[in-house]
Amino acid sequence: ENDMLKSGLSSLPATRIGSFHKCRRLIQKSGSPVQMSSNGPEKKMEALKLEGKAPGETDYANYFCTYSFLYHQKEMLEDHKRTGAYYQAIMSNRRQFKDKVVLDVGAGSGILSIFAAKAGAKKVYAVEATSVAADARKLIAHNKLDNVIEVVQGTIESIELPEKVDIIVSEWMGYFLLRESMLDSVLVARDKFLKPGGAMYPSHANIYMAPIRTHMATQKLNELHNGMEGWSEFMQEMRDFYQVDMGCLTEPFRKEQKEYYLHTSQWMNVHPQQLLGSPACFKKYDLHKLTLEELQAPLKEQFVMHVADGGPVEGFTGYFDVLFNGSEENPADCDVKLSTAPDPTGATHWGQQVFYLQPPLECAPNDSIIASIEVTRKPENHRLLRVNMLVKVDGTSTFAQQSQQPRALRYNID
Repeated sequence: ENDMLKSGLSSLPATRIGSFHKCRRLIQKSGSPVQMSSNGPEKKMEALKLEGKAPGETDYANYFCTYSFLYHQKEMLEDHKRTGAYYQAIMSNRRQFKDKVVLDVGAGSGILSIFAAKAGAKKVYAVEATSVAADARKLIAHNKLDNVIEVVQGTIESIELPEKVDIIVSEWMGYFLLRESMLDSVLVARDKFLKPGGAMYPSHANIYMAPIRTHMATQKLNELHNGMEGWSEFMQEMRDFYQVDMGCLTEPFRKEQKEYYLHTSQWMNVHPQQLLGSPACFKKYDLHKLTLEELQAPLKEQFVMHVADGGPVEGFTGYFDVLFNGSEENPADCDVKLSTAPDPTGATHWGQQVFYLQPPLECAPNDSIIASIEVTRKPENHRLLRVNMLVKVDGTSTFAQQSQQPRALRYNID
C-alpha cells in the first residue's frame, strides 16, 4: 500500500504532495478512513451519517484521501478558469436547470451543487465519498440552500437515490484527461440515475498532443547523470564507513532513476511560444454515448502532428478540453468550453503533461510526425496510466528520409 501511495506522487506539484502524506498519517493512526461494521457504517474520526459505502482502504490512500482536505478543495476552487467555466456553463443555462433534479458526482466542497441550486434546480443530490461531505453540508446550510441540496456521503457505486435525475454535473478530469479514472464513476452514475434524454455537464471531452521545444529535456538528463554521480559517492561512503559493497545495486538504481527522469511525464505550464506546430486532437469522447467497457479498454489511436517551425522536437505536450453542450434532447442555450491548452495567461491546475524526448527528434520546417499512441491503466494502480508511442518523421527533408523506422517511446503518468 505504501509503495502504491508513493507511486502517485512523482508528477504532482509540490503543494499537493503534503496532502498525500497527511492521508498516510491518518490511515496509520486510525487503521482506515472509515470502518464499516455489519450493523452499519461507523466513522472513527467524527460522527457523520454515511449513506453509501466508504472507498476501499487502498483506493482511499491512493486517490480519495487528498480530496478530503479543505486545503485541496481550496486549491481547485482558486483555479478560476476551472471554477469559472463551470459557473458559466450552469448559470448561463438556467433554463436547462430550472425545476430540474441534478446529481453532482464527486461533489467535494459542494460548489457545483450550489451553482445548480442557484440556477433554479428543484433538487440536487451532492454525492461525495470522503469526509469533506461534512464541510459541504456546513457550507450549503450556511448559504441557505439545504432545502434544495442533499449531501449523500459514499461512493457513487454504492449509493441509491429515490428518483432519476435530469442532469449530471461532475468535475472528474485528471491529468491528460484520464488519470485518476474518475470518469468510470461518472458513467456508472449516468447508467444508474440519468433519465433518457438527460444531460451530462460536461458533455464532451477531447485530448490533444503537440510537439514542443523545452530545455527541461536536457535538464532531466543532467539530473539523471547527477543522480548516478551521487550514487557513486554513496557507494564509496558505504565502503568507507561500514565496509559494505553496494555495487550490486547500481543497475537497479540506474533503472529506477531512468524510469523517473526519462520515462515519466511531468506537469508543466507550457507557453504557446514553445509549440512547434498546431496541436492534434487524437481522441474525442461523447459522454452520453461512451460505454464503461470502451473507456476501460486500452486507448489506441493514430494521428499526425505538423511541425511548422522545424525541430529539434524536445518533447510532446498533452492536454484536454471539455465542452458543456447539453444533450441532443436538451441542448445548452450557451455552449461553454473549459480548455487546458497552453495559455500565455497561465495554466489551470491541470497544467499540461509533457513527454520528454531524449535525444530530441530532428525535424525540418513543414515536416510531420506520424504517431500512434496506446494509453493503458497501470495494473498495480488503475488510476495511473502508461503511454506507449511510435513516432516517425514524414516529409521531404533529409530528417524524414533518415527516419526509416518508427521510434518507440514509453512513459508513465503517475
